[in-house]
Amino acid sequence: MATLTVWRFPTVEGAENALELLRQLQKQQLISIADAAYVTWPEGRKKPKTKDLGSLTGAGAMGGAFWGLLFGLIFLVPLLGAAVGAAIGALTGSLSHIGIDEEFIETVRNQVTPGTSALFVMSDGTVLDRVVEPFKETGATLLSTNLSEEEESRLREAFGEAPQRERL
Repeated sequence: MATLTVWRFPTVEGAENALELLRQLQKQQLISIADAAYVTWPEGRKKPKTKDLGSLTGAGAMGGAFWGLLFGLIFLVPLLGAAVGAAIGALTGSLSHIGIDEEFIETVRNQVTPGTSALFVMSDGTVLDRVVEPFKETGATLLSTNLSEEEESRLREAFGEAPQRERL
């Protein structure tokens, strides 16, 4: 089962700087990256800059359309107004089966703000206990994941965080 994990960094360059770590973890076969993207949001800009990374080894499984839709729902809908937001709400419902629901969107929207960055990783076969520590050392905060409740709880415990909700 594919897992979508979102890591927030307290600096604009944090997510981009973590890419080498992500590549190393993949080389060590601790994570199998299906697709990835990151967001950087410099201070003073109205919206963030996004970059689709693919699988980091070739074409990504999800593609730019998926990331464009996801980032549009998170970052652009508030700028477009209520009428467009209501219409896009239906799209959000269609993504809820993979852990992307209103709560996910709100969490990311409220945490990824000017002066921060985030790394979005779609992965398979992650060795959680071996991936958590290196990410923790970067200053990253786990925002969201659609792991099983037990896996998410273990991951959050490793970061010293209380679960934000039962499950995505």
